[in-house]
Amino acid sequence: MIEKPRPRAIVLDDDYTLRILIGDVLKDRGYEVHGSSEPFFSPIFLDSKCFCPDDIHCPHIIITDINMPNMTGLEFIEHQKSMGCKFQYVAVMSGRWTNEALEHANRLGCQTFSKPFKITEI
Repeated sequence: MIEKPRPRAIVLDDDYTLRILIGDVLKDRGYEVHGSSEPFFSPIFLDSKCFCPDDIHCPHIIITDINMPNMTGLEFIEHQKSMGCKFQYVAVMSGRWTNEALEHANRLGCQTFSKPFKITEI
């Protein structure tokens, strides 16, 4: 019997504790989790274009902090979309949302979270 692949999640946050906590919650829900302290080290960022088949989501979920080293979470989402990356859900979190950043996240189709948040919101 062929085992169905687990859904994938990408968690990006430079706060180690929060990244691990979110990753553990997603692992408990059956996700294969790839976490990174910055977008440049994400496995999906390293490819020059999306190689996922049309009917497959690259990661099913991306959860990213807005303020990251070298690239914001919103820039990361824009970059991935420009390469044709298909993801089912994307969420951006921040402790200091501006109206401009919230509008930008909404235009990109992102769910938004304000830090601190309840882990059950994930």
